[in-house]
Formats: sequence, C-alpha cells, structure tokens
Amino acid sequence: MNGYPLDHVGIAVRSIQESAATFEPVTGCTCSTLEELLSQGVNVAFMGSIELIEPRSGSSGIARFIKRRGPGLHHVAFRVPDIRTALQELKTLGFQVIDDEPRPGARGHQVAFLHPQTAGGVLIELVQKAT
Repeated sequence: MNGYPLDHVGIAVRSIQESAATFEPVTGCTCSTLEELLSQGVNVAFMGSIELIEPRSGSSGIARFIKRRGPGLHHVAFRVPDIRTALQELKTLGFQVIDDEPRPGARGHQVAFLHPQTAGGVLIELVQKAT
C-alpha cells in the first residue's frame, strides 16, 4: 500500500450559504450546487477540495457534532481506487472502521469512514469515485 491522495476536507457548518461567503474568496472557487444527502441528514456543497456540510435537522449527526464542538473541521477524505479493498487493508493495519460496507456519498461516490480513535483523533473518509 502506497497511501491514498487527498480528496477533500469536510467542514461542518450551520449554513452553507453563509459559510460560502467566507470560503469562496479564500479558495478562489465558486460554491457548487447544493446536494441533499437525505440518508445522512445533511446538505453538502463543494468549493474545490473543501466540502461544506450543513445539517438538515437538529437530529442529524452533523447537528450533534456542531452542538458538541461547534462548526469546524469534520473529516479528511482520501480517494481510493477500490473502497472494499482499502477497508480490508486498513483494518489489517489496525484501523477501526465505522462502515463495514461502503455507503452512498456526495456526487454519487461510495464512501466509508474510519473511527477517529484509531486515526489520531481524526475522522477519515474513504472515497471511491463514481464511474
């Protein structure tokens, strides 16, 4: 295993619209169209390699994250060619997985998460691009 390239950094926000005004001048990118991920209870939008994630309701995981920690860095995502193989390799290396099986993510990609307890306190997302 040679490592995986950075795909994006996820930032939990209260409002994508308000946060876009902060991140657009910094990234030089225009905020993408809002995407609803109903299964995860969030809306997302991208600006280059920044993903803004807002809760759709007060009961979503992102809403609980923001309530506990406030807005800010939520996860770091790495692009993998085969998500199932990557999960198995990382499990073998001692990482605890949150998702044993990939789930649908933004932009039609497959995603899976590694637990922060085994990743230096950082939530890691693995992303297999849609084909």
